Amino acid sequence: MIRLAVDIGGTFTDIVLETDGAFSTYKLLTTPERPEMASMEGILHLLSREGRELSEVGTIIHGTTLATNALIERKGAKTALVTTEGFRDVLEMRYEKRFDQYDLNLRMPEPLVPRDLRFTLGERVLADGSVLKALDVSDIKKLAGKLIEAGVGAVAVGFLHAYANASHEKLVAEELAKRLPPDVTICTSSDVSAEAREYDRFSTVCANAYVRPLMSSYLQRFNAALRDHGFGGSFMLMLSGGGLTTLEQACRTPIRLVESGPAGGVSLAAHIAAQVNSRRTLAFDLGGTTAKICFLKDCAPQTTRRFEVARAWRDRKGSGLPVRVPTIELVEIGAGGGSIARLDNLKRISVGPESAGASPGPRAYGLGGEDATLTDANVTLGRIAPEGFAGGTIQIDPELARTAIDGQLARPLGLSSPQAAAMGVVEVADEVMANAARIHGLELGLVVADFDLVVSGGGGPLHATRLAEKLSIQRIFVPENAGVGSAVGFLHAPVAFESARSVMRLTSDIDVSALSQSIADVRQSAVEVVSSCAPGGSYQVSAYAEFRYLGQGQEIRLSMDTSAPLGEEIERLEKAFHVEFKRLYGFSMPEVELELVSFSVTASLEASPQETDTTPKTPVGEGVCAGRMIYDRDAEEFVAFRSVPRDALHVGEKFSGPAVVTEAQTTTVIGKGWTGTKLESGHLLVERDAA
Repeated sequence: MIRLAVDIGGTFTDIVLETDGAFSTYKLLTTPERPEMASMEGILHLLSREGRELSEVGTIIHGTTLATNALIERKGAKTALVTTEGFRDVLEMRYEKRFDQYDLNLRMPEPLVPRDLRFTLGERVLADGSVLKALDVSDIKKLAGKLIEAGVGAVAVGFLHAYANASHEKLVAEELAKRLPPDVTICTSSDVSAEAREYDRFSTVCANAYVRPLMSSYLQRFNAALRDHGFGGSFMLMLSGGGLTTLEQACRTPIRLVESGPAGGVSLAAHIAAQVNSRRTLAFDLGGTTAKICFLKDCAPQTTRRFEVARAWRDRKGSGLPVRVPTIELVEIGAGGGSIARLDNLKRISVGPESAGASPGPRAYGLGGEDATLTDANVTLGRIAPEGFAGGTIQIDPELARTAIDGQLARPLGLSSPQAAAMGVVEVADEVMANAARIHGLELGLVVADFDLVVSGGGGPLHATRLAEKLSIQRIFVPENAGVGSAVGFLHAPVAFESARSVMRLTSDIDVSALSQSIADVRQSAVEVVSSCAPGGSYQVSAYAEFRYLGQGQEIRLSMDTSAPLGEEIERLEKAFHVEFKRLYGFSMPEVELELVSFSVTASLEASPQETDTTPKTPVGEGVCAGRMIYDRDAEEFVAFRSVPRDALHVGEKFSGPAVVTEAQTTTVIGKGWTGTKLESGHLLVERDAA
């Protein structure tokens, strides 16, 4: 079986070819204006190198940050919102509170849809789904004329309580489709996110409409290019929730792809955790633009249906666009290899969140970039060698890196050498990442020191031991092909799809028969998506329910047993809720009534187990030597580090730091006090020496 994975990041595009369980990799710079160009170049180069044709590939799995970037950079379609009369300004009113009460300079983010493109219709559906005021079709006809006159490219339809009754949204979508130009995309909130809370739902459908023309066009172009070069297999997309879906479904709801790249890194970490029997795992992926952190328990990440993208004010929570789609619970920090290092107003070194990206890139690339970056700092310290960087696809100039660090940081700070400033950049970046892990762990009620660290991305192994020291972590796992870890993770991801519905009923008032039918309908919709990816396959179905105390706004998610009678299962979940609430908050209120807020159903394809050949096929690159001079933080000078080609290591072979393990797409820096061992699985275990 031959499969390809393509991960397009803000800086690099990673290609992984899997042939009978063995992996070959290739990394090249992303082409931001036409992302499919770098993808096709990388695919054809890798296949040619391995003596393969695209026609031999059975499946291509793709993840991309294009949807996220479009939201951040506001480069989507001109979008209109059609909503219930009286609710035109929901997008502007948000949650009717400030996300930072004490910031006097606070600026609220601009809505994706400006006020002059927000239209209302006289209709009203109540919370129980009954119709208080019916739609007038003649009003829809007048609205169509206004939309044509405004020249919109996308229309988002979001009515109050459409999660309970979607008939009005469907009618508007049908009538507008008859009257608007065929290239205008129309999205309904009940189709994209059929859950209560109108601001979150309206925000999600607007974001989906905003990026759908761009994403659909891009994915169709990429698919056409693949077909033109002889590809005849399945083209699948990585979802933010960790599953795979079809091209058609991705084009329909591209908002579900916002975290598809980071989800790949988490998928890899889950696979590694199962292989090495790590029950508590911290996944850390450091790419060219951002670092991603995710906690896994029992080899599975936590997931959420509430996520925020495009934070517009100092990366503060609450300053972005909320989206209600299934997403892996992770934290993303603007501290990647291309993150710009500069001095702040207090003459302190800061790193990110701005990035040099793929164009112009870090100063060391010699492609026109002027700013000093984290990559330039690592080059200046000797941690990144110019020989064989990114498998030899990018030429590194150490002198350009040193000049940038010296002129922009060392001299203004009065430091004696550019290496001292570069060490400061690396230390600040490591602390930013470690602090994000600490805070996220506290939010989840976890003790970070109890976790193993699984690293991926081009920079993950580079910063692993120092990050572990800051977090008091004892064990690190560096997977094979960690430098292209997200793309490898795509190949381990299951075909899966999640669908959810709001209920908003007291448990004492639930109509068990009606709820059973609703769950069955949602289950069927999820299974249909999965079955379209793999007709004839066998599926697993899991379900979750969200409960809260009446009058509260914080829900607790509990796993449902779909094989048990629903009435009995609700009684069991009520008891489980009180126990879980007490575990989380220290008390419970069994005398208060419970409310079933929503439920979700996930269908996933049962994958056949595959044997993995752990023999790396990617060449390590030229210029690897027995030793390398690397600047040491404690000695404040260059010291000799042992340089070990990863493919030269034998299973069970141990070596102590200071050392670097080299491979095509990344370098693992092993500091003093750490010992590395190659496992039978092919992964590298790095352990802290006993005190």
